[in-house]
Amino acid sequence: MNAAGILSKNLDESSLSSETSTEFLFSVAKKIPGFNDSMIDIITHSKREIIVEIPIRRDNGEVSVFRGYRVQHNNSRGGPFKGGIRYHHDVNLAEVRGLAILMTWKAALVRIPFGGAKGGISCDPKKLSATELERLTRAYVEHLGDNIGPYNDVPAPDVNTNAQVMAWIFDEYAKSHNNCSLAVVTGKPLEIGGSQGREEATGRGVVIVTCELLKDLGLNPAEQRFIIQGFGNVGSHAARILHEEIQGKVIGISTVEGAVFNKKGLDVTALHKFQHEYGTVRGFPDAEWLTNDEMMIQDCDVLIPAALAGSVDEKVASQTSAKVVVEAANAPVTIEADKILNARKIHIIPGILANPGGVIVSYFEWVQNLQQLYWPREEVIGKLETLLVDAYKRTYKSSVENNCSLREAALRIALVEVIKSIQLRGF
Repeated sequence: MNAAGILSKNLDESSLSSETSTEFLFSVAKKIPGFNDSMIDIITHSKREIIVEIPIRRDNGEVSVFRGYRVQHNNSRGGPFKGGIRYHHDVNLAEVRGLAILMTWKAALVRIPFGGAKGGISCDPKKLSATELERLTRAYVEHLGDNIGPYNDVPAPDVNTNAQVMAWIFDEYAKSHNNCSLAVVTGKPLEIGGSQGREEATGRGVVIVTCELLKDLGLNPAEQRFIIQGFGNVGSHAARILHEEIQGKVIGISTVEGAVFNKKGLDVTALHKFQHEYGTVRGFPDAEWLTNDEMMIQDCDVLIPAALAGSVDEKVASQTSAKVVVEAANAPVTIEADKILNARKIHIIPGILANPGGVIVSYFEWVQNLQQLYWPREEVIGKLETLLVDAYKRTYKSSVENNCSLREAALRIALVEVIKSIQLRGF
């Protein structure tokens, strides 16, 4: 089977985004000096794919069985695998595999010593009590056994998981392995080895890279109008930083319920307080209430999808007025939408460049845990900015020199890092 055929066999069902699609990955890889078809098998196969069936006793005494996943894609660059754990009813093997592949490229692009992994449990966490969620988390860790560990695979928070879930993972691993290593998981509470700056890291990273591109385009970030889809961890921190630190005009923010919109700008600080008090953004004063679909096509300068995959589809790509689309979430721009945006000359900051802030500060947390030496928030934020700006500048330079999109340039850099490591190790 030729290279394209191998890619088709292994990646088609995992094609969440262009970076994991058959056509795009092969088109970029074959331009790399020293690339040959024999490497395709390595970069398109996961090292390990784990499926576990997890029975837990519910609060009412009944037993339910949930399916969990952990995919470890490629760690040829050395270091443990790294990737989040998500709890969502749509979690499946193909999705987790695609996200693990993205993590490999992400870590390679920002040059941190991790391989790509991802995990998740197919469940609706809103239908589980806190005690049921804890039982499920602990059982998941028990089922994974030695497949996670501080030098093997280090999980982190993702969709519908948080610092409390990470604390349960740490505790269960410590009990089952008689090893109280804080470095087994990142995104932990500060009280048990978490890092300063971790919670805001992904959102802050999104803002850092967005501002760098706007400056290169000759645009003042403070004068741009931003729409942010999603007001979870990533979207809320990105909105806050844009509003309070950059003084940009955030005109639209959405949640699963709908969106608040004000073309003159939202008071994001007040919106945070409103959501904390009422548990919703609906009814926020001086804002129009829109559906998510309506908000996505409102007039703006920068569109930041920060929720789940596939939110920027062909309709949004065709109708948005944004000059820049920033992939704050993993794979929010569909493959077809990506083609439309490129044809319209709209700049896209790909997820592997826009949202590695979380994995970068997870790396810092892992290092601090291993050293038992902790850094102040200012130092963490400074180190985060250094790595992200470096990755952005290398990507932008490659984009200009090769007359290609930022997505192609970023993937090319990541592939070169991975392929070089494969060659040097003698595979």
